[in-house]
Amino acid sequence: MAKSSNRKYSFFGGHLSSISRKKSHSSTSVGRRNYSLYINKILKEVVPCRGIASSTVDFMNSLINEIFAMIAVEARQLMNYRKRCTLTPEDIQKAVYLLLPKKLARYAVAFGSEAVHRFVHS
Repeated sequence: MAKSSNRKYSFFGGHLSSISRKKSHSSTSVGRRNYSLYINKILKEVVPCRGIASSTVDFMNSLINEIFAMIAVEARQLMNYRKRCTLTPEDIQKAVYLLLPKKLARYAVAFGSEAVHRFVHS
């Protein structure tokens, strides 16, 4: 006698596919962005004849994600400290000033404000 299968099937795209089949995941974890394309574009703008190792791109990608997470947590704490329900640009700027060194924070806030201004007015 043949064994009965307990798998459930769904009709998908003209084929029967198993519901229990795992979906493919990207190389980064859930909720994390991959900035490798932007890292390579900026490198080509700065030094056109050079390349970058994939391990270095992975390291820079994780660094960007970690800094973003730290800024988001600090901005949320500032928002809660002020007893506000809305995250404002001032909260984000203050979080950047608290987390990054002085000169780097000034550049980050200046370039970020300029980018937001260009986005809003385009």
